[in-house]
Parts: sequence; structure tokens; C-alpha cells
Amino acid sequence: MKSTLGNQSKPSSAGRQGAVRDNAATGDWAALRAAGLSGPVEFKGLLVGEAEAVLKAIGEPRYRARQVLEWIYRRDAASFAEMTNLPASLRERLAAVAGILRLAPATKNVSPTDETTKYLFRLPDGEAVECVLIRYRHWASACVSTQVGCRMGCAFCASTIGGLVRQLAPGEILDQVLRLQALTGQAVGRVVVMGTGEPLDNYEATVKFLRLLHEPYSLGLGYRHITVSTSGLVPGIWRLADEGLPVTLAVSLHAPRDDLRRRLMPVAKRWGLDELMGAADAYTSATGRRVTYEYTLIDGVNDGRREARELADLLAGHLAHVNLIPLNPVSERTFRPSRPGAVREFQVSLDRAGVPATVRRELGPDINAACGQLRRSSGRGRAPGRTGKGPA
Repeated sequence: MKSTLGNQSKPSSAGRQGAVRDNAATGDWAALRAAGLSGPVEFKGLLVGEAEAVLKAIGEPRYRARQVLEWIYRRDAASFAEMTNLPASLRERLAAVAGILRLAPATKNVSPTDETTKYLFRLPDGEAVECVLIRYRHWASACVSTQVGCRMGCAFCASTIGGLVRQLAPGEILDQVLRLQALTGQAVGRVVVMGTGEPLDNYEATVKFLRLLHEPYSLGLGYRHITVSTSGLVPGIWRLADEGLPVTLAVSLHAPRDDLRRRLMPVAKRWGLDELMGAADAYTSATGRRVTYEYTLIDGVNDGRREARELADLLAGHLAHVNLIPLNPVSERTFRPSRPGAVREFQVSLDRAGVPATVRRELGPDINAACGQLRRSSGRGRAPGRTGKGPA
């Protein structure tokens, strides 16, 4: 019988290269598993030490990690193929075992009055998150979200109506900033963590995001250009004070006495004003930073002379600044914003008492710029029940 071996065709060059790539990828997967890393590895959200561990696991020199992260964070690379200072073989191997997250814009609203720009971004699992670019004369500020939904239950807020859906990963928070820069062409000089969600309820991801913002291979923002807002999670404030990150702390106060604050904010049922002010003072002692107290003015609820006097008494002797915020109405809520005259009178009362106070410029009321409004108007965030329990 005539042998057929001599008639078998040799593998093509492309086929041999494909087999080599497949074998390399198989080896890389095994190496990552051996190093305790599950794949695919998401690079957006990694600190340089974590990226070095990935590169080391697949036998590459550690310095490649910084090169990869600079492409992702500083050059906004969407794929490893764009990283032209890396060997082509390494780019192919990384593409086989790793990914680079990129949020997809779903909705964009631009205010015709002040050019405030709000985006709703789609996440890989189909959920949505919103963020805002706020333009000032000399810089632009990004307001980012840390959760999909929120479980704090504040009585005047749209974010919490559908409850908490899930936490955001550090890379999902950071990519909001990167996408705002890429889509608007505006460099972000300041970041406020005041979007949807309670940052200290997603503590680890929030702190990692803060570190990533500051790293020189990322955006290189100074910590003093970053503000973190909290509804008053006292243990989280104490933890943040020990992190060595001198960011500005903004405490959502909204009432100068416990009974009223409990009506507006369920978190106040767990930690009273004495505990909250003690934690804020500890933050000031640890960081040297003045604490900002956010106070949303609600008509007939917390905007009277009594409340102004009580707020001045509460903050006397503290290194504090009050940010007065006219309420942004939410259709599902019955609260209404204070009259302009009442806002001015409240501010003057604080100033006379020696408490510095400013009225926040109203930004984007015509584009659903308040937390949670754009997501809800898109049909998301309308779940009939909450996910997770609040702090009450």
C-alpha cells in the first residue's frame, strides 16, 4: 500500500505562527494561575506593583508594567496593539490573556447655559453610571460615581430611589475621568467624588481610585485637587484619616440637629452629630485639611433662622467651610428648593457668626445634572425594591 505521509501538506507560515501564539497563551494562562492571578486580567485599575506581578508571572521584565500603564492611563490606549514601544510578541500575548476596560457613552447632555456636560455610560454588564464635566474659567472638574445606585436612602436624592445595584471597580471609576477627557477634549484638573453612590460604602475601590489619580504614570493629580464626599459613614472617615491621603473631605450634613437629620438621612440613625463631628475633627488633625460641610437648602425644612443659628453653633471652633446647595428638585420627591432670598439670608447669618459659607453655583439644572437623575430618566434605576440594606 502506498504511503500517504509524503502527500500531507506542510503547515503554512501563518498556521505555525498561530500555533506558537496558542501555545504561548496557554503557557501564560498557566503562569498567571500559578501566581494566583485569575484571568482575563483587567489592566485598567491596576497600580504599578500589581501590573508588575502580572508581567513577572509571564516572564517579562518589571519595567514593562509602567510602559503598559502609561499607555492606558496617560495615552488612553484602547488595545495592547497600540503600544508600539512594546515588542509585538508581548502585545499579542497580553491581548490573549488581558483586557482594557472602556465605558461606552449611552447619553450625553450639554447645558446651553454653562456647558456643563453629563454622560451616562454603559458598563460591560449592561448597567449604567453617570458622571459630569463641570467647566470653570481656569479648569475643568470631573464629578464621578462610585456605585450603581445607592443604599443610603437620603430623602431628597434621586440616586437612592432604586437602591444599590452593585459596587464599581477602581477601573470603572477611573475610566469615567478618562472618558470625559477623551470625549470633551478637556483636561481634568480636579476630581470630586460626589456622583451616584456613597464612596465610603465602596471603601477599598474608592481609595485605590484616589491613589491611581495621583500616580505619575496615571493622571498625576495632586491630592489637594481631589474631594471625597460622604453622607457621614463615621468608621469610613476614621479609616480615611489614617490613609495618608490629604484629599478634601466633604461631609453631607444637611441638618444642624439630630432629629431633623434623621428625618432626611437614615445614616444619622446610626451615627449622631457628636460622633460625626468627632470623626471630622480627627480627619482635620490627621491631614491638616479643612472639612467642607455640604448643606442642601430645602424650602421650609432646614432653611430657617433657627437652623442657621444651630448650624453656626455646631461648627463653632471647628476648621470648617459650609457649601450651601440649593436643592435640585427630583420629580419623585415632594421637597422644593429654598427661595433665593432665604438662601442669601442663611448665608449671611453664617457669615455673621464667623462660619465661612458659599452658595454653590447651580450647574446643569436643565440637563438632569443632579445625582441619579439622568440614569433614572433613561429608564434605569427604577427597580421596585432596594438591593442591600442601608446603615440604619
